[in-house]
Amino acid sequence: MYSCPMKALVYTANEEMTYRDEPPPRPGPGDALIAIDSVGICGSDMHAYLGHDARRTPPLILGHEAVGTVMQGPQSGQKVLLNPLITCGKCRDCLGGRQNLCAQRDLIGMVRPGAFAEQIAIPERNLIPLPPGMDAHKAALTEPAATALHAVALAEKSLARSISETRALVIGGGSVGLLCALILQDKGVGEVHLAETNALRRDAVRDRGGWRGDGLRVFDPLADRPAAAVFDVVFDAVGGATTRTTSVQCIRPGGVIVHIGLLNAEGELDVRAMTLQEITFIGSYTYTPNDLRIALGKLHSGALGELGWLEQRPLANGARAFKNLLQGKCPAPKIILKI
Repeated sequence: MYSCPMKALVYTANEEMTYRDEPPPRPGPGDALIAIDSVGICGSDMHAYLGHDARRTPPLILGHEAVGTVMQGPQSGQKVLLNPLITCGKCRDCLGGRQNLCAQRDLIGMVRPGAFAEQIAIPERNLIPLPPGMDAHKAALTEPAATALHAVALAEKSLARSISETRALVIGGGSVGLLCALILQDKGVGEVHLAETNALRRDAVRDRGGWRGDGLRVFDPLADRPAAAVFDVVFDAVGGATTRTTSVQCIRPGGVIVHIGLLNAEGELDVRAMTLQEITFIGSYTYTPNDLRIALGKLHSGALGELGWLEQRPLANGARAFKNLLQGKCPAPKIILKI
């Protein structure tokens, strides 16, 4: 049953993705076999592609933002979203609803094979059924949407006022940054500033981002530096030395900075300024299973717009997609690879 090779997009060396035959997965006890339909290219996949992630060693099938169809067992034929975080389910964090902090967590596309392939094996408990009629390529956006949703929820817990009354800055116009802005809009935030250095992506966010009204300002932070100390909440969806510095400079006294991106660990934070101004700095890592379910529902209901900024490409053309992203030639905040 599992002898025929499958096609997969494999990270074979730094800045090299190869579309080739790979051995099919062999599900273990409690695993489901999934035929992948759609899978998104994540910033962490790009991080690995550049050789900046020691946890991901080539050759490796990357990809974790995936949707597919169950191929065998009681759920056979069911279209499902994959929760890519595989946790123990027994520790204090898992039992307390913070599965994203499980010390034994694993992620498909990190050590175990990921979803840039025709098939994948994953624990059955990591499957979330899709709403009837939902497009697979839109559902593949659930993982970054849940990441953004989780970050916004953390900010809400620490803000001194309702988030709908805040002025927000989002740094980074990729899918997580744009989805942060759209989730803020869904929560009633009327003024969101989104900083993005890539001109093509700025245009895509401005023209097809799905923002209702004129409350979203998209700008180039290199040419138009954001004003100092004017934002109640800042979401750093890049996670670099420069963006961390910008976050501290832009936040108001008593404000909240949510750090989502994982670009690098370089640079310093002005901790003295943060202390004197009572700035709250929060690290936000991925999502919980509940975040995924809520995000999936919001995407399906249209609460986050029509998602016209998604771009679909065949998995066979995935290597070119990675090169285009590296060269800054892709305007879309998210590329979805179709199998």
